[in-house]
Amino acid sequence: MTRTFEDELDKLRTRIIKMGSLVDEQVEYAFRSLIEWNPTLARLVMDRDSKVDKLDFKIEKQCQRIFALQQPVARDLRLIMAALKINSDLERMGDLAFNVARAVEGLLPFRAFVEQIELSQMTDAVHTMVKLTIDSFVNNDPELAITTMKSDMRVDQYENRLGRHIVEMMKQNPEFIEGGVTLIVLLRNMERLADHATNIAEDVIFFTEAKIVRNRFDTEAFDALQRELYGDEGNDDE
Repeated sequence: MTRTFEDELDKLRTRIIKMGSLVDEQVEYAFRSLIEWNPTLARLVMDRDSKVDKLDFKIEKQCQRIFALQQPVARDLRLIMAALKINSDLERMGDLAFNVARAVEGLLPFRAFVEQIELSQMTDAVHTMVKLTIDSFVNNDPELAITTMKSDMRVDQYENRLGRHIVEMMKQNPEFIEGGVTLIVLLRNMERLADHATNIAEDVIFFTEAKIVRNRFDTEAFDALQRELYGDEGNDDE
Protein backbone atom coordinates (compact mmCIF):
# COMPACT_ATOMS: atom_id res chain seq x y z
CA MET A 1 0.00 0.00 0.00
CA THR A 2 1.42 3.39 -0.98
CA ARG A 3 1.65 6.29 1.44
CA THR A 4 -0.80 8.25 -0.72
CA PHE A 5 -3.34 5.44 -0.48
CA GLU A 6 -2.93 5.24 3.30
CA ASP A 7 -3.45 8.98 3.54
CA GLU A 8 -6.62 8.73 1.44
CA LEU A 9 -8.03 6.00 3.68
CA ASP A 10 -7.17 7.96 6.82
CA LYS A 11 -8.83 11.05 5.37
CA LEU A 12 -11.90 9.01 4.47
CA ARG A 13 -12.21 7.58 7.99
CA THR A 14 -11.77 11.05 9.47
CA ARG A 15 -14.54 12.44 7.29
CA ILE A 16 -16.91 9.61 8.17
CA ILE A 17 -16.22 10.20 11.87
CA LYS A 18 -16.82 13.94 11.39
CA MET A 19 -20.07 13.17 9.57
CA GLY A 20 -21.13 10.80 12.34
CA SER A 21 -20.41 13.39 15.03
CA LEU A 22 -22.39 16.04 13.16
CA VAL A 23 -25.37 13.75 12.62
CA ASP A 24 -25.27 12.63 16.25
CA GLU A 25 -25.54 16.29 17.29
CA GLN A 26 -28.34 16.89 14.79
CA VAL A 27 -30.33 14.00 16.23
CA GLU A 28 -29.65 15.10 19.81
CA TYR A 29 -30.68 18.70 19.13
CA ALA A 30 -33.77 17.67 17.15
CA PHE A 31 -34.96 15.44 19.98
CA ARG A 32 -34.20 18.09 22.60
CA SER A 33 -36.10 20.69 20.59
CA LEU A 34 -39.11 18.36 20.66
CA ILE A 35 -38.93 17.31 24.32
CA GLU A 36 -37.99 20.79 25.61
CA TRP A 37 -40.28 22.74 23.24
CA ASN A 38 -37.36 24.74 21.91
CA PRO A 39 -38.04 26.22 18.44
CA THR A 40 -34.65 27.99 18.49
CA LEU A 41 -32.86 24.66 18.76
CA ALA A 42 -35.10 23.25 16.04
CA ARG A 43 -34.11 26.09 13.70
CA LEU A 44 -30.44 25.40 14.45
CA VAL A 45 -30.91 21.81 13.29
CA MET A 46 -32.57 22.96 10.08
CA ASP A 47 -29.91 25.60 9.42
CA ARG A 48 -27.10 23.05 9.80
CA ASP A 49 -28.65 20.46 7.48
CA SER A 50 -26.68 21.86 4.54
CA LYS A 51 -23.44 20.96 6.37
CA VAL A 52 -24.52 17.32 6.40
CA ASP A 53 -25.30 17.43 2.68
CA LYS A 54 -21.95 19.02 1.80
CA LEU A 55 -19.99 16.46 3.80
CA ASP A 56 -22.02 13.65 2.23
CA PHE A 57 -21.02 14.92 -1.22
CA LYS A 58 -17.32 15.11 -0.30
CA ILE A 59 -17.27 11.58 1.11
CA GLU A 60 -19.06 10.10 -1.90
CA LYS A 61 -16.67 11.79 -4.31
CA GLN A 62 -13.66 10.65 -2.31
CA CYS A 63 -14.84 7.03 -2.37
CA GLN A 64 -15.35 7.23 -6.12
CA ARG A 65 -11.85 8.67 -6.56
CA ILE A 66 -10.26 5.89 -4.49
CA PHE A 67 -12.10 3.22 -6.49
CA ALA A 68 -11.00 4.79 -9.77
CA LEU A 69 -7.34 5.39 -8.91
CA GLN A 70 -6.30 2.83 -6.30
CA GLN A 71 -8.18 -0.42 -7.05
CA PRO A 72 -8.45 -1.45 -3.37
CA VAL A 73 -8.72 -5.10 -2.32
CA ALA A 74 -9.56 -7.13 0.81
CA ARG A 75 -9.96 -5.09 4.02
CA ASP A 76 -9.36 -1.77 2.25
CA LEU A 77 -12.08 -2.59 -0.24
CA ARG A 78 -14.46 -3.49 2.59
CA LEU A 79 -13.70 -0.18 4.30
CA ILE A 80 -14.56 1.85 1.22
CA MET A 81 -17.70 -0.16 0.49
CA ALA A 82 -18.79 0.25 4.12
CA ALA A 83 -17.92 3.95 4.06
CA LEU A 84 -20.16 4.54 1.04
CA LYS A 85 -23.10 2.81 2.71
CA ILE A 86 -22.49 4.38 6.12
CA ASN A 87 -22.26 7.82 4.53
CA SER A 88 -25.59 7.28 2.79
CA ASP A 89 -27.26 6.18 6.03
CA LEU A 90 -25.82 9.14 7.92
CA GLU A 91 -27.13 11.54 5.30
CA ARG A 92 -30.61 10.04 5.59
CA MET A 93 -30.37 10.29 9.38
CA GLY A 94 -29.59 13.97 8.97
CA ASP A 95 -32.72 14.35 6.83
CA LEU A 96 -34.82 12.60 9.47
CA ALA A 97 -33.44 14.84 12.23
CA PHE A 98 -34.40 17.80 10.03
CA ASN A 99 -37.94 16.40 9.75
CA VAL A 100 -38.27 16.12 13.53
CA ALA A 101 -36.99 19.67 14.05
CA ARG A 102 -39.26 21.08 11.35
CA ALA A 103 -42.34 19.62 13.05
CA VAL A 104 -41.71 21.23 16.45
CA GLU A 105 -43.18 24.65 15.71
CA GLY A 106 -46.31 23.12 14.21
CA LEU A 107 -46.84 21.04 17.34
CA LEU A 108 -46.80 24.03 19.70
CA PRO A 109 -50.61 24.54 19.54
CA PHE A 110 -51.01 20.90 20.67
CA ARG A 111 -48.51 21.07 23.51
CA ALA A 112 -51.05 20.14 26.20
CA PHE A 113 -51.83 16.90 24.38
CA VAL A 114 -48.26 16.06 23.37
CA GLU A 115 -47.03 16.38 26.96
CA GLN A 116 -49.35 13.52 27.92
CA ILE A 117 -47.28 11.19 25.71
CA GLU A 118 -44.02 9.67 26.98
CA LEU A 119 -41.89 10.52 23.96
CA SER A 120 -38.62 10.73 25.89
CA GLN A 121 -38.29 6.95 26.25
CA MET A 122 -38.29 6.52 22.50
CA THR A 123 -36.05 9.52 21.78
CA ASP A 124 -33.55 8.31 24.39
CA ALA A 125 -33.53 4.79 22.94
CA VAL A 126 -33.04 6.02 19.38
CA HIS A 127 -30.32 8.51 20.30
CA THR A 128 -28.49 5.79 22.24
CA MET A 129 -28.55 3.60 19.12
CA VAL A 130 -27.17 6.46 17.03
CA LYS A 131 -24.30 7.06 19.47
CA LEU A 132 -23.51 3.34 19.80
CA THR A 133 -23.41 2.70 16.08
CA ILE A 134 -21.13 5.69 15.45
CA ASP A 135 -18.86 4.59 18.30
CA SER A 136 -18.75 1.09 16.81
CA PHE A 137 -17.29 2.55 13.61
CA VAL A 138 -14.90 4.92 15.38
CA ASN A 139 -13.53 2.07 17.52
CA ASN A 140 -13.82 -0.75 14.94
CA ASP A 141 -15.96 -2.53 17.53
CA PRO A 142 -18.32 -5.22 16.20
CA GLU A 143 -19.62 -5.97 19.70
CA LEU A 144 -20.97 -2.42 19.99
CA ALA A 145 -22.51 -2.92 16.56
CA ILE A 146 -24.30 -6.06 17.77
CA THR A 147 -25.57 -4.18 20.83
CA THR A 148 -26.98 -1.53 18.49
CA MET A 149 -28.83 -4.08 16.40
CA LYS A 150 -30.30 -5.78 19.44
CA SER A 151 -31.84 -2.45 20.48
CA ASP A 152 -33.81 -1.99 17.26
CA MET A 153 -36.70 -4.22 18.30
CA ARG A 154 -37.23 -2.17 21.46
CA VAL A 155 -37.61 0.98 19.38
CA ASP A 156 -40.22 -0.78 17.23
CA GLN A 157 -42.12 -1.66 20.40
CA TYR A 158 -42.04 1.96 21.54
CA GLU A 159 -43.37 3.09 18.17
CA ASN A 160 -46.27 0.63 18.30
CA ARG A 161 -47.21 1.44 21.89
CA LEU A 162 -47.00 5.21 21.48
CA GLY A 163 -48.82 5.05 18.16
CA ARG A 164 -51.76 3.26 19.76
CA HIS A 165 -51.84 5.82 22.57
CA ILE A 166 -51.89 8.71 20.09
CA VAL A 167 -54.72 7.14 18.07
CA GLU A 168 -56.80 6.73 21.23
CA MET A 169 -56.19 10.37 22.14
CA MET A 170 -57.25 11.45 18.65
CA LYS A 171 -60.49 9.47 18.97
CA GLN A 172 -61.29 11.13 22.28
CA ASN A 173 -60.10 14.62 21.26
CA PRO A 174 -60.93 15.51 17.64
CA GLU A 175 -59.14 18.85 18.05
CA PHE A 176 -55.90 16.86 18.45
CA ILE A 177 -56.21 15.03 15.11
CA GLU A 178 -53.85 17.32 13.20
CA GLY A 179 -51.23 17.21 15.95
CA GLY A 180 -51.72 13.47 16.37
CA VAL A 181 -51.08 12.78 12.70
CA THR A 182 -47.90 14.87 12.89
CA LEU A 183 -46.75 12.89 15.93
CA ILE A 184 -47.40 9.54 14.26
CA VAL A 185 -45.25 10.67 11.32
CA LEU A 186 -42.55 11.72 13.80
CA LEU A 187 -42.65 8.29 15.44
CA ARG A 188 -42.07 6.79 12.02
CA ASN A 189 -39.12 9.12 11.45
CA MET A 190 -37.63 8.07 14.78
CA GLU A 191 -38.09 4.39 13.94
CA ARG A 192 -36.36 4.96 10.60
CA LEU A 193 -33.47 6.64 12.43
CA ALA A 194 -33.08 3.42 14.41
CA ASP A 195 -33.19 1.40 11.18
CA HIS A 196 -30.39 3.49 9.67
CA ALA A 197 -28.35 3.08 12.86
CA THR A 198 -28.83 -0.67 12.48
CA ASN A 199 -27.71 -0.50 8.85
CA ILE A 200 -24.49 1.18 9.95
CA ALA A 201 -23.94 -1.47 12.61
CA GLU A 202 -24.27 -4.16 9.94
CA ASP A 203 -21.67 -2.36 7.81
CA VAL A 204 -19.27 -2.16 10.77
CA ILE A 205 -19.52 -5.94 11.19
CA PHE A 206 -18.97 -6.39 7.45
CA PHE A 207 -15.87 -4.18 7.54
CA THR A 208 -14.32 -5.50 10.75
CA GLU A 209 -15.23 -9.20 10.52
CA ALA A 210 -15.99 -9.77 6.82
CA LYS A 211 -19.40 -11.12 7.84
CA ILE A 212 -22.80 -10.24 6.43
CA VAL A 213 -25.65 -10.05 8.95
CA ARG A 214 -28.83 -10.96 7.12
CA ASN A 215 -31.50 -11.14 9.83
CA ARG A 216 -31.33 -8.26 12.30
CA PHE A 217 -34.34 -9.59 14.24
CA ASP A 218 -32.85 -13.05 14.90
CA THR A 219 -31.66 -12.88 18.52
CA GLU A 220 -30.19 -16.38 18.35
CA ALA A 221 -28.11 -15.36 15.34
CA PHE A 222 -26.79 -12.34 17.25
CA ASP A 223 -25.84 -14.55 20.20
CA ALA A 224 -24.14 -17.04 17.88
CA LEU A 225 -22.18 -14.23 16.24
CA GLN A 226 -21.09 -12.93 19.65
CA ARG A 227 -19.91 -16.40 20.66
CA GLU A 228 -18.01 -16.76 17.40
CA LEU A 229 -16.27 -13.40 17.85
CA TYR A 230 -15.70 -13.40 21.60
CA GLY A 231 -16.45 -16.87 22.95
CA ASP A 232 -18.70 -17.11 26.01
CA GLU A 233 -17.58 -13.64 27.17
CA GLY A 234 -19.89 -12.05 24.59
CA ASN A 235 -22.97 -13.14 26.56
CA ASP A 236 -21.87 -12.34 30.11
CA ASP A 237 -24.54 -9.65 30.42
CA GLU A 238 -27.40 -12.09 29.80
